Amino acid sequence: PECAKDEVDYEGELAIVIGKKCKDIEPSEALDYVLGYTVANDVTARKWQGRKGGGQWFRGKSFDTFLPLGPSITAAWALNTSNLKIVTRVNGNVVQESSTSNMIFSVPELVSFCSTGTTLLPGTIILTGTPSGVGYIRKPPLYLRSGDKVQVEIQGIGRLSNEVQ
Repeated sequence: PECAKDEVDYEGELAIVIGKKCKDIEPSEALDYVLGYTVANDVTARKWQGRKGGGQWFRGKSFDTFLPLGPSITAAWALNTSNLKIVTRVNGNVVQESSTSNMIFSVPELVSFCSTGTTLLPGTIILTGTPSGVGYIRKPPLYLRSGDKVQVEIQGIGRLSNEVQ
């Protein structure tokens, strides 16, 4: 958006899709509530994530066209998420490359934590965090511009492609 130009960043991530209503669940039972997984680009307006957004991260992540998801949902039973390759490209150049084995918290830990005191409904999306390589950390910084093409690919799920508007 115009109010956030020159600061929009990419974040390739694994997205968890909740399939059954749950609340206050333990990590050992968390996968029973997961429908599946998809690919996410957690697009972020960095200045709005910080001072412009009053220090509240949601503002920098909630503009129109932010958080593309897809292209499909892979069933939870069909995928072990402990070691999946994740790659983000901007205009064909690899900018993030890692594995879900490097995630700080596992899928069961994240689902359990998010369900603590909060009801998770079917269709709830939980993002798992991004690997190193985001644009604002680079020297010089790499921010997205109108017309840039971003691809996030996760092994066993597929490739999400979108053009920056």
